[in-house]
Amino acid sequence: GAFDLGAQSGRWAAFLERHGLSCEEAARLLLDAYEYRGLVKHTGGCHCGAIRFEVWASADLHVFNCNCSICTKKQNRHFIVPASRFKLLKGADNLTTYTFNTHRAQHTFCKTCGVQSFYTPRSNPDGYGIAPHCLDEGTVQTVVTEDINGKEWEKAVKEHKTIRDMSKP
Repeated sequence: GAFDLGAQSGRWAAFLERHGLSCEEAARLLLDAYEYRGLVKHTGGCHCGAIRFEVWASADLHVFNCNCSICTKKQNRHFIVPASRFKLLKGADNLTTYTFNTHRAQHTFCKTCGVQSFYTPRSNPDGYGIAPHCLDEGTVQTVVTEDINGKEWEKAVKEHKTIRDMSKP
């Protein structure tokens, strides 16, 4: 429904016209700017293009390099974001999931090309682990990589001061 913008009504109408936006598109821009201030919208996906996503995160990424059995085999380096900052744009029907051991981590990957561009980490089941090498070019400024001892997962997560909070908005 309509709402009263008061003294901002003229300014709002001029903004919509100048940028050729619908009210919904302009509202999305406003909400994104407010909710994600200090973050950038990264886009990315798998190799074949069947999976596409967007994620709001810093331009300066804090990436984990885990040495657990699956991360070692896949060379899974990832940064963690809250679920509210991730949106699957395309390919839900082309994802498949692998789990093992505790079955808490949801290792999702493309059925066509096999690339895992994101997954649900055991440490943050309320967020996503994003593979920085699956992001499109142009939005990442720096990458800091931190080794994490996934071979001793319980101990490593207990001792890590911030990992569990990385999926909190």
